[in-house]
Amino acid sequence: MVAVRRVMVPLLLAGALLLTGCSGDVPAAPASVTTRTVTPTTVTSAPPPPPVSSSSAAPPPSSVPAPPVASGKVVVLDPGHNGGNGAHPAEINRQVPAGRGQTKPCNTTGTATNAGYPEHAFTWDVAQRVGKALAAKGIRVVYTRQNDTGVGPCVDRRAAIGNEANADAVVSIHADGSTAAGANGFHVAYSSPPLNAAQGEPSTRLAQVVRDTLRTSGFSTSNYIGGNGLSARADLAGLNLSTRPAVLVECGNMRNAAEAARMTSDEGRQQYASAIAAAIEAYLAS
Repeated sequence: MVAVRRVMVPLLLAGALLLTGCSGDVPAAPASVTTRTVTPTTVTSAPPPPPVSSSSAAPPPSSVPAPPVASGKVVVLDPGHNGGNGAHPAEINRQVPAGRGQTKPCNTTGTATNAGYPEHAFTWDVAQRVGKALAAKGIRVVYTRQNDTGVGPCVDRRAAIGNEANADAVVSIHADGSTAAGANGFHVAYSSPPLNAAQGEPSTRLAQVVRDTLRTSGFSTSNYIGGNGLSARADLAGLNLSTRPAVLVECGNMRNAAEAARMTSDEGRQQYASAIAAAIEAYLAS
């Protein structure tokens, strides 16, 4: 991903938490059914038919609406990083399990646009919009953090939240910070080689659906990392430690002027959110 390193942190777990994986982290600063009415046909050669008994009459329309198609599904949304990480370097730099025998810092500060708009604010806003859209479809949404002012949670805890929720899909939302000339576009990371069944076909299918939906929604795939919008990764704790279908979406490069403008605008963040929500719905319906 990016040359800029991030500093990491643990999380204040408020209810549900998952991954970190941007390449452009910046160092932490210390401090009714409608009933049809049928008109009987008039018959002149015979008396009208006897009335229909009440026992055979059509039942009245139900007053209880049918549940949404996705009702009962659980989605865990993981907004990358957190607003308080930068002020707690000791906490976010603490080493935690990262899977595959590795350890990593608890969390990082994330990256930012050249004008200073932070990744943690972008991911928080987009995740809230995605969650609202999914909840409206009857999907239960769990977040890995409950605000944008706390610390963490750590990457291993974020993964555990998805596992404990028995999530049908886990989507970690991030943005990259590459300083490479002309670097732009989104990519979707997934665990590879898989460490369990969920990391196999379910996760790769989720990654492909998210990639395809973002692309058809007008977003360009990355020209500097991964291939064709997908990135197989073995170093992301949130993916390594997940036992549920999970992906990490790097929505774009915050250091690219055009993508930064999109990410800092209300309209742009809604575009990202609408595409991600549509992708998750498509995956759950598949």
